Amino acid sequence: MTFKELTRLARVGWEDASYHRRARRMGLVYDEAAVHRRVQAGPLAEALAKGRLRTFAAVRHHNWEAHNLLPALGKLGEVVHFDWGAEGFPPDSKWTREHVRDFNALLLARFEAALKDGPIQLFFGYLTGRNVRPETVRAIRRHGAAAANLCLDDRAKFKGKWKHGAWTGTCSIAAAFDVCWTSTRTACEKYLVEGANPIFLPEGANPGIYHAPAEPVPFDHDVSFVGQCYGMRPKFVAALAERGIRVETFGFGWPNGPIPVEKMVEVYHTSRINLGFGGVGNSALLVCLKGRDFEVPMSGGLYVTQINPELATAYALDREIVCYRGVDDLAEKLHHLLAHPDEADRIRRAGHARAASEHTWDHRFARLLARMVGVEPAAPYAFSNQKQPQP
Repeated sequence: MTFKELTRLARVGWEDASYHRRARRMGLVYDEAAVHRRVQAGPLAEALAKGRLRTFAAVRHHNWEAHNLLPALGKLGEVVHFDWGAEGFPPDSKWTREHVRDFNALLLARFEAALKDGPIQLFFGYLTGRNVRPETVRAIRRHGAAAANLCLDDRAKFKGKWKHGAWTGTCSIAAAFDVCWTSTRTACEKYLVEGANPIFLPEGANPGIYHAPAEPVPFDHDVSFVGQCYGMRPKFVAALAERGIRVETFGFGWPNGPIPVEKMVEVYHTSRINLGFGGVGNSALLVCLKGRDFEVPMSGGLYVTQINPELATAYALDREIVCYRGVDDLAEKLHHLLAHPDEADRIRRAGHARAASEHTWDHRFARLLARMVGVEPAAPYAFSNQKQPQP
C-alpha cells in the first residue's frame, strides 16, 4: 500500500469515526421513512399525483448522466436541463472564484427564466461545494420547488478540500437541500450531523441503453474490464495475466482507449466475465457502490467485482453477481467460472433478472420521490391515490 493510500484511508477512517461519535451524542439515527418530514413537498406531491411534474435538472453531462438521469425524470414530465459544461465552464477542479460566482448567478437566472413557462416543482441537482452555494439553493426553494441533490462520491469526499470558502464535497451545501441522495449508506450519519436530510439509494441503469441481447450471442472475450486505468486496476490486470488470465481492457489509460456507450454494452454481453473494482480513488480498502454494479448485469453480463457489504443490499452474492477478496481469490473464481459455463450462465441470467426488476433509474427516482412526499414506495411512478401521512 502506498503512502497516499494509507493517508486517505486514515483520513476517511478518522472522519467516519468522528461523525459516528457526534451522531450518537446527538441521538441521530437514519430513518428512510422519515425523509418526508423535512421536505417542502406540497406542490411536488400535487404534481406527481396529477402526472404533471416539471423538473429543473442542474446536471453536467460527462459521459453517462444525460443517458440515465434525464430519461428517468422525463417519464414524470417536462425536464428543463441546465448543463453548465455546455455553457463553457471548465471541469470543476479548474474553477476559480469567478467561475463559482458566475455559475451561481447563471443557475439562478436560468431557473427563474424557466419559471416564466410554468411552475417548477422539483429542483434536481448533481452538484457539489465546488460549484453551488447554499444561498443559491435556498433562493430556488423560495420559489416553491423541492430541492434534491445527488452525490455518488461521498465515501471519501464528503468534505473533500477547502477551496474558495467551502468544502469541495457536499458537506457545505447539504443542509440547503430538502433531501440529499447518497449512494453510501454510512454517509447518512454525516449528512444528519451537518443538519441535512439524507436518503440512501444506490446507482441504477437505464435498460433502454444497458440491455441484454434478445437472443444469445457468441462470446468475444473471456474476461473484460471497461473503465479508467488507475490505482489498483493495472496491478490486478497484470497479476491476473501472470496467473494465466488475460483481461481485455477498455477506457482512458488502456491501450484500447475509451469506447462509446454502445460498444461498452456490446462488450458487457459478449464477455464471459466482466470484471469490476469497487475501490475509491487509489484505495483498494475503501469501497463504494458503482454504476457498473448495475449497468453490467442490466446488459446481460456476468459480473465479478470486489466485495462490498452494500452490494448485499442489491444482489444475492455469488448467485446473482460474484465477489472477490483480493487477486488470488479473484483468479480462483475466474478460473472456476470459465471452467463451468453452465454455472456462469445461471449467475448471469439471475443477475440480469434482478437488475431489470429492481435496479433501473426509474426505480431509484420512484423511491426518492415517494419518500419525499411521504408515501410508501410502489411501482415506478405509481404516486396517484396515495394518502399523505401526518407530520
